[in-house]
Amino acid sequence: MSSALLVSTGVIALAEIGDKTQLLAFLLATRFKKPIPIIVGITLATLINHGLAGAVGSWITANVDQSVLRWVLGASFIAMAAWTLIPDKIEDEETQLASKLGVFGATFITFFLAEMGDKTQIATVAMSAHYADVLMVVAGTTLGMLIADVPAVFAGDKLAEKIPMKLVHRIAAAMFAALGVATLLGVGANLGL
Repeated sequence: MSSALLVSTGVIALAEIGDKTQLLAFLLATRFKKPIPIIVGITLATLINHGLAGAVGSWITANVDQSVLRWVLGASFIAMAAWTLIPDKIEDEETQLASKLGVFGATFITFFLAEMGDKTQIATVAMSAHYADVLMVVAGTTLGMLIADVPAVFAGDKLAEKIPMKLVHRIAAAMFAALGVATLLGVGANLGL
């Protein structure tokens, strides 16, 4: 199995726990009680958003000198580690669309907009620039989002109370930091990692 797929899935699944999009999944599930259109909306919004982010990462790889890219990516991963430790909040405007667009439309638009500039989108750009296989990165980041968000849709608030959010955020931050340090040191460069 591809390291791009495994790393991107694991990092994003951990980073997404407690993220505003997971909180949004809780909120939409509680409000509408229709899990299938919510999950389809999350999946489609994430695929499109992360697909665009993957394209940006691929463009960066093709147009930025590798020696500069290594430092930019390493610093980006380390910044992601710090950002992961900062808790997210849901903005009321992101949930007001729901009453006008139906469950699928509201989920699709709110998730797509919530992911713009979010840490998982930026991480997708960075991992797409880091790994040669953009499709596996996008598949992994999308799978990671679903691993974190689908249980939120089905379990709602009951699950959130049982997960030690600070510990999960620390583990995700440690993974981002390890990726950053490994990138800065050039670890795995000979292996295509």
